[in-house]
Amino acid sequence: MSRKWLAVYTRPRWEKKVNQLLKEKGVESYCPLNKVRRKWSDRVKIVEEPLFKSYVFVKVNDEDRATVRMTAGAINFVYWEGKPAVIKEKEIAAIKKFLDEYENVEAKPIDLKINQRVRITTGTLMDQEGMVIDLHRKTVKVAIDSLGYILVAYIDRTKLTSAQPKQA
Repeated sequence: MSRKWLAVYTRPRWEKKVNQLLKEKGVESYCPLNKVRRKWSDRVKIVEEPLFKSYVFVKVNDEDRATVRMTAGAINFVYWEGKPAVIKEKEIAAIKKFLDEYENVEAKPIDLKINQRVRITTGTLMDQEGMVIDLHRKTVKVAIDSLGYILVAYIDRTKLTSAQPKQA
């Protein structure tokens, strides 16, 4: 069975501890750490803080998932459509490379606005672009304007990324 990167939800402020405990159990884990300058009254120090609050990534097969779940501070896997969410190897590599090159990195969810151009990142309509025409709590109504037709689809917010406006 192949090993895949999965996201583990941890107790608040336990990311580094869970990462260490998993490594001690022989589980390949990764807690992206952001180098941040902190100023105290007498000094400035660079400290490492988790980039994603309450998340650690693990590369495991199905048999190792119980070991991860039984680790102190690990609450559960992050699920997507009823299955543990799989993170692509290239996305983990991109996070590592980015953190190696930059300090004070911020991880922010995409803030969508009406009339914003978006690209669909997964599913049947993957790589299609469209315009946000309505926003809901978890879904977004997107008009997909290729082929001279407008197809309107309700798409999960997490399956969208910002796209550049089309050049005339």
